[in-house]
Amino acid sequence: MGEILMKGGEYMDSKKFRSLMVLNGDTNDSLADYLGITAASVSKKINENGSEFKQHEIARIKLRYKMTAEQVDSIFFNW
Repeated sequence: MGEILMKGGEYMDSKKFRSLMVLNGDTNDSLADYLGITAASVSKKINENGSEFKQHEIARIKLRYKMTAEQVDSIFFNW
C-alpha cells in the first residue's frame, strides 16, 4: 500500500514521498509555501485520487530535495 493511482495509470508512491519529506525536514505547510499552494492541496496530492502534482511542481520538488531522475520516476511515475 502507499501507492496512489494517478491519471494516465501511473502510481505515486506516497510512502516514499512522505519519507523524503521527513528526511528533508519538510511538512505539508513548508512544502506548500515553497510550491505556492495550500497545505490542504499538498495533502490531497499525496493522499487522494483525482489530485496530483503538476509537472512544474514535480520539477520544483526535484530541485528542493536534490533528486535524481530515477528518484523522481520511482516516486511520481511508478508504473
